[in-house]
Amino acid sequence: MGYLTFALAKGRLAEQTMELLEKIGMPCEEMKEKSRKLIFVNEELKLKLFLAKTSDVPTYVEYGAADIGVVGKDTILEENRNVYEMLDLKLGKCKMAVAGLPEMKGKLAQCHNLRVATKYPNIATDYFYHQKRQTVSIIKLNGSVELAPIVGLSDVIVDIVESGATLRENGLTVLEEICPLSARVIVNRVSMKMEHERIMQVIDKMRKLMKEESK
Repeated sequence: MGYLTFALAKGRLAEQTMELLEKIGMPCEEMKEKSRKLIFVNEELKLKLFLAKTSDVPTYVEYGAADIGVVGKDTILEENRNVYEMLDLKLGKCKMAVAGLPEMKGKLAQCHNLRVATKYPNIATDYFYHQKRQTVSIIKLNGSVELAPIVGLSDVIVDIVESGATLRENGLTVLEEICPLSARVIVNRVSMKMEHERIMQVIDKMRKLMKEESK
C-alpha cells in the first residue's frame, strides 16, 4: 500500500484542518510542533502531510505531488487547476465581493472601463467580463487593496470580506457579492481512480463528523 499525501494551506486553516484530521483518527502531533521538517510521515496509517503556501496547494494536487488538498474556494477559483472539488468543510466562511466608496453603488453598472484593484485578477476578470459582460481594467495588487479606491488608484476593489469591519473603518462598503467562500477538499484526478476507496473513506469520515457537529 502506498502513501496517501495531503497538502494543507499554511496558517489558520491548517490548524483547523489538523484538528479535523485528528478527530477522524489521523494524528498530527508532530506537524503541530515548531519544526524545520517539510514532510510529516505516519508509517502506521501510510500518510504523508505537508504545509504549502495557500496559492500552491491546487498546483501540488493537480500534478499529483499531493493526493488530497485542503484550501479556500477563493484559491481554487483563482488558480483554476484541473482537480476534483469534493467537499465543503464550512471552515473560514466569508465571501468574495466588489467593494468601494458608497457613491459607487448606483454607478457600478453604468461605468465604462471601470478600474478594479484586486489580489484576485482571474476571479475579477471572470466576474466582470463573463458574468456582467462589463469591460474593466484589472489592477493587480499584493498588499492592502482597500487603499486603492481611497487614493484614486481604482474605482472599486474585488476582495475577500469577512465581517466588513476593515471596509467600514476606511469608508468603504460592499457593492456587490460575487460568491460565498469556505475551505474545500480537493483531490487529484488520477489519485481518485487509483486510491478511490481510501480517499472516499477519508471524505466520508469528514462528512460524518461535520453532520454530528452541526446537530
